[in-house]
This record gives sequence, structure tokens and C-alpha cells, in this order.
Amino acid sequence: MSRTGHKVAHDIRRETDQQMLNALLRATFEFFIQEVNHTTGLIADRNNPNGPASIASVGLGLSAYVVAAERLILSRSAARAKVLTILRFLQSSRQGPEPDADGYKGFYYHFLEMHTGRRFGKCELSTIDTAILAAGILTAAEYFIDNHPEEREVRQIADFLVGRIDWQWATCGKATLTHGWKPESGFLPFRWDRGYSEALLLYILAAGAARFSIGNKGYEEWISTFEIKQFYGIEYIYAGPLFIHQLSHSWIDFRGIRDRINRENGFDYFENSRRATHIQKLYAIENPREFRSYGERTWGFTASDGPGPKVIETDGILREFFGYSARGAPLGPDDGTVSPWAVAASLPFAPEIVLETVRHSIEHFGLRGQSDYGFDASFNATFPEKSRNRNVWISPWIFGLNQGPVILMIDNYQSGLLWRLLRHCPQIIRGLRALGFEGASLADSLSS
Repeated sequence: MSRTGHKVAHDIRRETDQQMLNALLRATFEFFIQEVNHTTGLIADRNNPNGPASIASVGLGLSAYVVAAERLILSRSAARAKVLTILRFLQSSRQGPEPDADGYKGFYYHFLEMHTGRRFGKCELSTIDTAILAAGILTAAEYFIDNHPEEREVRQIADFLVGRIDWQWATCGKATLTHGWKPESGFLPFRWDRGYSEALLLYILAAGAARFSIGNKGYEEWISTFEIKQFYGIEYIYAGPLFIHQLSHSWIDFRGIRDRINRENGFDYFENSRRATHIQKLYAIENPREFRSYGERTWGFTASDGPGPKVIETDGILREFFGYSARGAPLGPDDGTVSPWAVAASLPFAPEIVLETVRHSIEHFGLRGQSDYGFDASFNATFPEKSRNRNVWISPWIFGLNQGPVILMIDNYQSGLLWRLLRHCPQIIRGLRALGFEGASLADSLSS
């Protein structure tokens, strides 16, 4: 456990909410200091010394460095140097249709070799992970706006990297975006065309692109498939995993802006995420499948690592446990696995229930010497095999895709830095307008 993490565990009962969150953010940020190749700047998918980098981790890391600079965790020059190491490497990386390239058509492979940046294994060229990378690049460009030569370089490389992403190519001749592409077999058979998801960020970036905009037809097709469901008397646009209700919001402030679906149903995506957060807590209180530890202050169901795949009888019930899976509530899948980090990433939406749950999680399940970087990724108290001398199963891995949203959303709750920065990003503004979003805050962005 890092020294910061021990402090959180030791002092938590005497800390204010703000002190608790600041300590959690600092402990979580250590991932983006330690799990990095200092030559390429690439950031690991997880804390596995033999594993690949994840371009989603890189995008989140770029944003986390901005937060760290603003909070004086890093000096501005140190944060700028880390950002430039990444951007310079990406600018020099090899793009092409060859199977061992870094990317193609401006997109990057989901996983890259940490030391070389080459494609890792047979993974796909990923549209959504490239969108997360692009969001991080745009964040850095909006933050480093001084006339310093290195800050000018940040902006120049950012314009080049984001500008060359060929969103039109990624539609494969249709209106909606594909999930990705492989040089061996071409486009994946899956599209971002069914059900509410993290593709909200993807479509905004693609619609707002200066060179390769795809317009709004695919977006309209996609949002027409959204389902309005009601649980515990609360109506919302349904998605089970909590990360879906968080990821796009890490960069974009959806308060007070609405697209067609929002206008028809009377609430924006921020309000939708608030409702989803409350529904997760209510599901844990009901605990219809009788998993251990679920309750008023123990919840958080999202894409996460798990103890499976295994089918084991426990407490007289034959249960199926999953490995890495997009867990969700209240319709599942659910196997008793809880992710405290996912609760922290909902902080801006529902602080009235998140703060007490984060505090409870620190006291009982995380930041207790189990992880070097803040919260453990996930735990399962129902699974009969325990971990690390604890009475619950604990994931052995920490993921960059978990760490980043904790940092970004704590800071959005406390200062709104990233929301302010991206509110003035031309590509984001163009994308929101092209997709039919309306609202006073968007109008203010356009006039400023």
C-alpha cells in the first residue's frame, strides 16, 4: 500500500469528506505514475509487469495529468512533460494496415506493447478506446494554452492526432459506427447501434470532427433503440453497468443540455446518471439474490474483474461466478461482485449517497493495505475462496480503466475542471450541436 493509502485507512474517521476524497484521488493517481513506460509514455492496462498498455488508460492518464497539474500534485512542467512524451510517441508511431502497426486511419489498437507501441497480440483496432484516447488528448490541448513552446507543441500534436481519425471509414459504409477492425478479417460484426452505452462520447467526437464528421444519422438510429425502464419507482434510460452512466460524463457536463430523447422524456443524461446511481443502491438494499455484504453502503455493479468463471455451491445455492464481465443492476449479470471505485466515479451525480458509501468502503473493504493504488478493483464476499488473508475474494489486478474515472469524477465534483475545459473544445461543441443537443450552457459555450 502506498503511504497515501495508509493515511486514508488510518485517519478516515477523523477526516472531512474533502480530505477523504483528496487522499483517495492522490492514492489512485499513483497508478498513472508507476504503471508507465517512461520512454513511450504508454500506460498499462493493469498492474501486470508483463501486460500491455491500454489506449483507454492512456486517454484517462492524459486527463489525470491535467488534474494533477491543477492540484499541484505535479508541477505544470512535470505534467506537461508526461503529456508530451505520450503525444510525441503517438505522433511518431506507425499507422498502416500491417498487422504489427500501432494503428490505422488515426485509430489505435485496444492494447499496445508497452515498450514499442506495436499492436499487442491479435486485438482489434478499437473505436471506443480511441475515443477515450481522443478525449484525453483534447483535454490536454484545452489545458496547456500558454505561449510556452512545449504547450504550443502539445496543441499542435493534439490537432494532428485527433484530426486524422477517420470516423467516416469506421462506419464501413453505414450510418452507425462499428466497434472496430482487424487487419486479418476487416471490420468487426458489431456496431454501436443498440441500447444506451458509453458510445455517447464516441458519437459526439465523430459528429464534431473537422475533417471526417459522420453527421447525426447514425446517432439518431442509435438513440431510437434506447429503452426507458422503471425500477423502485424511478424511470430512466436503462443500462445496467454503472460505468456506462459515468464514462462520457468524465469529460462532458450534460447538465442542462438535451438531445431529442432527453427532450421527449423530460430529463438530461446527467439526471439519468443520478437516477441510475440511486437504483444501484436500492438494488443492493433489496438484494434479491441474497449475496453476502450487499446493503445500503455496499454496492457498485459495473464492468469489473471477478472470481470466475466457476459454478460453485455456496450457502446452499448453486451459483455461477464470472470472470471479467459487464456486471449491472438490477437486471444483471450479477454474481456478488462489488466495485467500490465505481461508486466513487458516481460522486457528481449523487453525493448524498456516494460519500457515505465511499467512506464505508475505505473503512471496511479498500485502502486497507490490499492495493497500492487506492481501492481494490472489485471484491466478492459470497465466493467461497478468499484472497490475501481477507474474508472476501479480492481482484489481484488494478485497472487503468477504473482508476481514471475515480480521479476525473472526484475532481469534477470538487472543481469541475475538466467540464470547464471541454465546454470550450470546438470539436465537442460542434458534436453536441450536430447531434441536436440544446440548452443554455451549450449556448454560453458557443458565445464565449
